[in-house]
Amino acid sequence: MDDTEKTWIHQARQGDQSAFTSLVQSYQGPVYNLAYRMLGNSTEAEDAAQETFIRAYTRLHTYDPSRKFSSWLLAIASHHCIDVLRKRRINWLSMDDLPPMTELSMPASTQPEQVMVSEQKASAVQQMLNTLDPAYRTPVILRYWYDMSYKEIAETMGVTVSTIKTRLHRARAKLAETALNRNQHITRGKNYESTTV
Repeated sequence: MDDTEKTWIHQARQGDQSAFTSLVQSYQGPVYNLAYRMLGNSTEAEDAAQETFIRAYTRLHTYDPSRKFSSWLLAIASHHCIDVLRKRRINWLSMDDLPPMTELSMPASTQPEQVMVSEQKASAVQQMLNTLDPAYRTPVILRYWYDMSYKEIAETMGVTVSTIKTRLHRARAKLAETALNRNQHITRGKNYESTTV
């Protein structure tokens, strides 16, 4: 955390709204991306990001300056997203009912073929992430998209480091199994097409 950020946090804790606005502008991308990866829906991710910043503002007095601000903020975001996923499950919404995933940002200069392949890969990754329970999805996202250490993830999620290691191990195994099944399904589909042509 740099000195400017420390100043913004201190000022925001004193009630300076413009300092908090600076923090929002600084973290809106990471918070939105975390929410999008967890929820798989851009509209819900925008709502979750907004709710995260509202909760952060109202709970600034609980922030411990000895911790990384980003870990504290992403913890709020991940907990909110888990709540949204629980409500979604209660409402019996199937992941199959969600709209297809798209890449968050694409370079403007790419060729159409590259764009299509990138979108297919992003969609496949999001679909595989959606197969994970939120308790396993969150550490995967924090580790591989935010490059957080095991300790930072444990602090963010409020569990032990050994729990995070176990969850990451199980999540990787589940993702590998899902990818293998997906590839076998694709291979069978290609074999079927070649025999019917």
